[in-house]
Amino acid sequence: MADRTVDVLLIGGGVASAAAASELVSGGFDGSILLATRELDPPYDRPPLTKEYLRGEQGREPGFRPEAGWFDDAPVELLTRTSVMKLDTAAREATLSTKETVAYEHALVATGSMVRRLQVDGTQLDGIHYLRAFGNADAIRAELDGAEHVVCVGGSYIGCEVAASLRAIGKEVTIVMLEDEPMERGFGRQVGAFFRGVLSERGVGVVHADEVDRFEGDERVTRVVTKGGRELAADLVVCGVGVTPDVMLARSAGLELGDSGGVRCDEGLRTSASRVWAAGDICEYASAVHGRRIRVEHTEHASAQGAFVGRAILGAEEPYTEVPYFYSDLADWASLEYVGPATSWDEEVVTGTLESGEFGVWYLEQGHVRGALSVGGGLDLDRARGLITSGDRVAAADLTEA
Repeated sequence: MADRTVDVLLIGGGVASAAAASELVSGGFDGSILLATRELDPPYDRPPLTKEYLRGEQGREPGFRPEAGWFDDAPVELLTRTSVMKLDTAAREATLSTKETVAYEHALVATGSMVRRLQVDGTQLDGIHYLRAFGNADAIRAELDGAEHVVCVGGSYIGCEVAASLRAIGKEVTIVMLEDEPMERGFGRQVGAFFRGVLSERGVGVVHADEVDRFEGDERVTRVVTKGGRELAADLVVCGVGVTPDVMLARSAGLELGDSGGVRCDEGLRTSASRVWAAGDICEYASAVHGRRIRVEHTEHASAQGAFVGRAILGAEEPYTEVPYFYSDLADWASLEYVGPATSWDEEVVTGTLESGEFGVWYLEQGHVRGALSVGGGLDLDRARGLITSGDRVAAADLTEA
């Protein structure tokens, strides 16, 4: 017998669980809701960790989702510092890290991601950081006063955003990345060259087409050595080399996994277990919009999926048709918004000019819009969503018309 029973169990303390809880409450759900998270804090947005929070411009509370204090008044029980250690989907029972067992009627698994760690010599040295949670950002901030030279490893969102933030507060920053251009994998070579220019013009060093061979120092890192033979002074290192979906609980529970390593879900985000959904970074779902299985790692998409699951528990029966949305900004130097994702494309159609800093890029595959990027507000994202959803063929000339 379980120690107690809840109607809805939300597993994971990210914005997916928070959005599900908020949707249930606003939808008039009158059952019991339990959210269990290993985090020390209530659910919060992660993007500020590389931006306002890292720069010391914002405290924790503005990032809480829902707003600070919501869980104090809402009919939702929040258990921080509490992991779900075991999930028995046949018995519909979970075992918490407190040893308590909880029976549930419905469950959402939203356990997020774990950072990838570099496997090179010297990773045990002090001063080498990864950034995923408030505590990570706090540790970096605590060492900034004594850090003159910072090396950011990775040329995607984390590496570029951290580099911009730390340069904006006066640090000497160098990015080391495998790619030829920053953010090239998601947006292509010409957009990557634009962002490299933005970073370089503000004094961020960019070491491209190279990778870390080792970290050197006594007890603390003092130098980063690349495989290309470069030696970079480093008082502080921040690594942003990607994440992997945290499916340890899902795997042990016997949930079916997908090709990308996430939890395999149908068009309604349902897993292979009855009355168990997945959302956020771990959710690999059959997209009714894209006609294929996709898994997306971004805060806004996780929130949209969590809200969808809340509506599903309330009784809505519909496929998940949200077009994933992404955003990023490099200090106040440049901002981007993106809908997609385009995993492959054969044509890039640019509207506006990259030189102006206000432009758009349409990513087409055989005449179909697969993704669209807006920099500085240079593209109509609502139009892009409509074209991605409809699957209509378009000509480049139609996209460049004013």
